[in-house]
Amino acid sequence: MDTPALYATAWAVMPPLIAIVLALITKEVYSSLFLGVVVGAVLYAGADFDGIVNHVLQDGIIASLSDGWNVGILVFLVILGIIVALMNLSGGSKAFGAWALRRVRTRVAAEIATVLLGIVIFVDDYFNCLTVGSVMKPVTDEFKVSRAKLAYIIDATAAPVCIIAPVSSWAAAVSSFAGEGEGISLFIRCIPYNFYALFTLVMMFALIFMKFDYANMTQYERNAIENGDLFTVEDANAAAADAADAGSDKGTVLDLIFPVVVLVVSCVLGMVYTGGFFDGAGFVTAFSDSDASVGLSMGALVALVIIIAYYTIRRTISFSECMSCIPEGMQAMVPPILVLTLAWSLKAMTDSLGLADYVSGLVEGMSGAAVGVIPAALFLIACVLAFASGTSWGTFGILIPLGLAITTSHPELSTPIIAACMAGAVYGDHCSPISDTTIMASAGANCNHVSHVSTQLPYATTVAVVSAVSYVIAGYTSSPIIPLIVGVVLLLGVLFFLRSREGSYRVPETANINRAAVE
Repeated sequence: MDTPALYATAWAVMPPLIAIVLALITKEVYSSLFLGVVVGAVLYAGADFDGIVNHVLQDGIIASLSDGWNVGILVFLVILGIIVALMNLSGGSKAFGAWALRRVRTRVAAEIATVLLGIVIFVDDYFNCLTVGSVMKPVTDEFKVSRAKLAYIIDATAAPVCIIAPVSSWAAAVSSFAGEGEGISLFIRCIPYNFYALFTLVMMFALIFMKFDYANMTQYERNAIENGDLFTVEDANAAAADAADAGSDKGTVLDLIFPVVVLVVSCVLGMVYTGGFFDGAGFVTAFSDSDASVGLSMGALVALVIIIAYYTIRRTISFSECMSCIPEGMQAMVPPILVLTLAWSLKAMTDSLGLADYVSGLVEGMSGAAVGVIPAALFLIACVLAFASGTSWGTFGILIPLGLAITTSHPELSTPIIAACMAGAVYGDHCSPISDTTIMASAGANCNHVSHVSTQLPYATTVAVVSAVSYVIAGYTSSPIIPLIVGVVLLLGVLFFLRSREGSYRVPETANINRAAVE
């Protein structure tokens, strides 16, 4: 393809910027993403109508759907949707929800249980989003936790947890961008400096125990608690998914736990298999060298066969009923797959316009600035790039090599610099409307996607601002302890200030009543 006249200029930011702004204004994600793709094609091809159409279809949608990595992720999502449909039909999700309701007696406990489950499922963010949502919806619904709040908790325990878990698909991705032999050791050294991920966990626990919400989330939580409306913004896809989740009354807790355990084990084995574990490579090395797309889809497929056999042998579900879950599970995944396809196409547009090279130029231009602010500057640039492109792993690929190049002249800052690149990428993945993880969190909670984005963005940005301050401090200290302490204190101070303001919403004590436990 010829290099367009606007390549690697500020115009490269326009397609994702237009898509994001339109999505937030119109609260409609499909047309917003498509218009972003079209704008990208117009900037690329100019007044050539054939060139615009070909760039949208051939270089955008078709190329995205024929990419091996993307296809593997779509296969994984479809199989995951089928497994979720099987668990719901068996009554396993319903039985677990009833079991949990008899033990979870407060709203705080319900939200904490959701957080802890999200932390436990750290292997992959996609698996995390859909599994946690399916399991915890009955519990959070009982305490009138809005679907927007549930989606936030799910999303905040997906990418931010994966980026500090050495045994995860994210550790493998980061390792692949580092130098030979540096991968997993560099990842582990960066964990204490990954301020955004660590502060996100602090943020969640603080909001839950302080029993308040602020910014856009207040409308959703107030409406859920006072009016019993968990959605606020109606969503036909969410309503249909909820209806499909009803399940039977003959399931047991084991009908949920067994499939989840099988799925986790199979996905882990699938990932280390692709990394050469069964050919003699060590477990950590195999995870570092794994192909997450192939490994997850392979593991999910094996798990699906085992789960169908399990339900059939136990006669929880007949074989014909299991087969009926295949189209049902695929149908449930159509909305997130459509959004993912358009998001990938939008990324293809920004790639063709040289967004990565534009950002690289900014990074190289600022490398001569005061040494101490380099980690904070890289963090902010990574935030913008990941938010605009919707990809954290793509941001890893752009900024981590640049960060490593900068550290050759400033070796004392190597760990905070690489950690800053990772943390900023996670912020974008966490809250960008076109991020696949954000899309999956909406699907997992059966929440309107724009509702999730608009309520989560103020929370994520609060953490990002505090993290930037900590990276400034980290640039002038040789230890993560001081910036961590300062960041936690600053974050809690900000939350106490916001809680005291008139616009915040404090959860009333009556919202803690658990009718199932009382009965």
